[in-house]
Amino acid sequence: MDSAPAGAQAKMLPVRSGPVRSILILQTKQIGDLVLASALASNLQLEYPGARIVFLCDGRFAGLLTANDIASEVVTFRRSHMRGTPLRRAQELVLTLFRLRGYHFDMAIDITDTKTSRFISGVVGARVRVGYQPPDGLMRWLQLRPANVTAKPFGYGERHFLYRYLSPLEALGIDLRLPVPAIQPPPFETTKALALMDKFQLRPNAFVAVHAGASFPGRRWQPDRFAAAIDRISAETGLDVALVGGPDEKDVAGTIMATAKTPIVNLVGALPLETLPALFKQARLFLGNDSGPMHMAAAAGTPVVGLFGLQSPTRWGPVGAPSISMSPAMPCDCVGGDLCERPDPNKACCVWRLEVDPVVDAALELLARTETVQQTAV
Repeated sequence: MDSAPAGAQAKMLPVRSGPVRSILILQTKQIGDLVLASALASNLQLEYPGARIVFLCDGRFAGLLTANDIASEVVTFRRSHMRGTPLRRAQELVLTLFRLRGYHFDMAIDITDTKTSRFISGVVGARVRVGYQPPDGLMRWLQLRPANVTAKPFGYGERHFLYRYLSPLEALGIDLRLPVPAIQPPPFETTKALALMDKFQLRPNAFVAVHAGASFPGRRWQPDRFAAAIDRISAETGLDVALVGGPDEKDVAGTIMATAKTPIVNLVGALPLETLPALFKQARLFLGNDSGPMHMAAAAGTPVVGLFGLQSPTRWGPVGAPSISMSPAMPCDCVGGDLCERPDPNKACCVWRLEVDPVVDAALELLARTETVQQTAV
């Protein structure tokens, strides 16, 4: 007798018959991509109740996915090895493939769309393999694409990257029931966040979470401007301020702490990645750069003021919560010198052109706009 979980056989794929009991999602990029991809996972969980949802991702992010019920399980790889010598890359790839094939996936969905991810999708042995339509031009005939279900580069007629990661649903004929990421931290993560807040006398719904880090220096708004914005927001609202971020962002946090006149709670490096959504859910507002924590805060339902440079908020802005995205007028004179590598938005310093007053005004506007909602929630 078939041992499929209850409900897993109820929905048959439009192009391949058979139950869907295990699904692999290949998302090997950064935190923000994983948060946006959580909406894909949530819709798949609704469509195939009882099916095991497994993510392939960088090992640093595994806790975020499993602790917050985004994935049933995670298969991890070491990004440093995948970018190492040919021998090290081969070793890491073989080890990853060995682990993946042990799951006997019914479906593999490749939303990373690289040569490596397409290769992995083709050899894990899944009956249904979802990938993106190849780009137009000569290269489409030169690329090995193992997918037997092809998705549009961006689904539902939208251009935000959320809809790139939701596009496989459209290709599979699955109804879009949860259109945005929505992270609901489990009780044990909320308990950890509340204990840390209690230690530093942070009250729920009475503090601003500030993230001043980003993967590239040019995407980090200047620390002195963060300090000035914090001073004004705190003075005009009476809200406390907590800095958040990873251990590698302590220097930036230290500069802000030394520059600001407002007492600030420094939580940088003080809590694991998987607990951040629970902390954000307790915050009144998130203020930060275009980065993974910005997407996490929005998915937790916290109002967000996001600071952008050359990266377009239309394609990468926060979704799932009230928000205002700030970006400088374009085109502009380069302010990054040799550090700036335009036109690559990931290596451009345009966010440095944002002035303090417009950012503060946006924060005050968003606080006023969401005050009734927050009071109702309390």
